[in-house]
Amino acid sequence: MEARNQTMVTEFLFVGFTEYLQQQVLLFLMFMFVYLITVFGNLGMIILIWKDSQLHTPMYFFLSHLSFVDFCSSSTIAPKMLADFFVEKKTISFLGCAAQMWFFGLFLVSESFLLTAMAYDRYVAICNPLLYTLVMSQSVCVQLVIGPYAMGLLSCMTHTILIFHLPFCDQNVINHFFCDVSPLLSLACADTHIIKLILSIIAGAVGVFSGLTILISYIYIFMAILRIRSASGRSKAFSTCSSHLTTVSIMYGTLFFIYVRPSANFSLDLNKILSVFYTALTPMLNPLIYSLRNKEVKNAFRRNLERKKFLCANKNEVLL
Repeated sequence: MEARNQTMVTEFLFVGFTEYLQQQVLLFLMFMFVYLITVFGNLGMIILIWKDSQLHTPMYFFLSHLSFVDFCSSSTIAPKMLADFFVEKKTISFLGCAAQMWFFGLFLVSESFLLTAMAYDRYVAICNPLLYTLVMSQSVCVQLVIGPYAMGLLSCMTHTILIFHLPFCDQNVINHFFCDVSPLLSLACADTHIIKLILSIIAGAVGVFSGLTILISYIYIFMAILRIRSASGRSKAFSTCSSHLTTVSIMYGTLFFIYVRPSANFSLDLNKILSVFYTALTPMLNPLIYSLRNKEVKNAFRRNLERKKFLCANKNEVLL
C-alpha cells in the first residue's frame, strides 16, 4: 500500500531511436515507407480476396484475417512512432500506454494462432485432400478465426492488468519506441519477479502451443509430400505452403531471438532494435510474400486489373 501511495506517474516518455536530426529524418522516411507499404499491401490483399470469387477458399479466408491483424498491429505502433521523430518530448499518457500494449498484444497473439490455423489448413489440404472441403467447412473456418482473437484477448488482458497494476513511482522514461513489457517492468518500483514468471509462463504457453502445432503439422505435410511420386506433384504441393512457412519462419525466428535469450545478454537497446522486425517489417513482408510467391494471388490481381481496364474502356465508349 505504501508503494501504491507513492505512485505519481501519469505519463511516460519514450527514448526513441536517436537524438540527431539527420538520423531522425532518415529513419522517419524509412519507417514511413515501410508503413505505407504495410497499409496498402495488407488492405489491398483484403480487398483482392473479398472481390475475387476464386480466392473464396479457407486458405485465403485465413490470409485475409492475417492481413487485417498485420494492418492493425502496425497501426497500433507506427503512427505514434512516426509522430515522435520530430517531437522533443515523446510522451504518452498512462492510459494511452496501457491501450497501446493491450491492442498490440491482442494482434500479436492473434497472429500467432492464425498462423497455427493456417498450418492446420495446409495439413488437411495436403494430407487429406479428398476430405478437405468437408473438414474445412465454413463453420470450422469461422471457429478457427474466432479462436485466435479470443486467445489474443485473454492474453492481452492478463498482460495489461498485471503490468499496469504495478506502482510506477518516479521513473517514467521508457527506453523504447512503444510500450513493451520488458522496459515497463524495469520502471516499476516493486518486486516484479512473480509477475515476470507469470508473464513468461503465459508467453511460453502461447509460443509452445502454436509453435508445436505448426511444427507437427509440417512434419506430416513433409512426410506426405515425400510420398508423392512425381517431382511436379511434390513441387506443387510444397508451393501451396511455402509462403506460410516463410512467414512463420520470419515471425517465430525474430520472437525466439528476442525472448529466448540468456538474461546476461539482455539489453533494452538491442531489444528495441530487434522489435522493429516484428512491429514494422513482418507486417510489411507478409502481403509481399503471399503476393510475390503465390500464383493464385498474382492471377487474381491480373484478372481484377484487366476487369478494371475493360470497364474503363466501356465507360469511355459510352461517353464518346
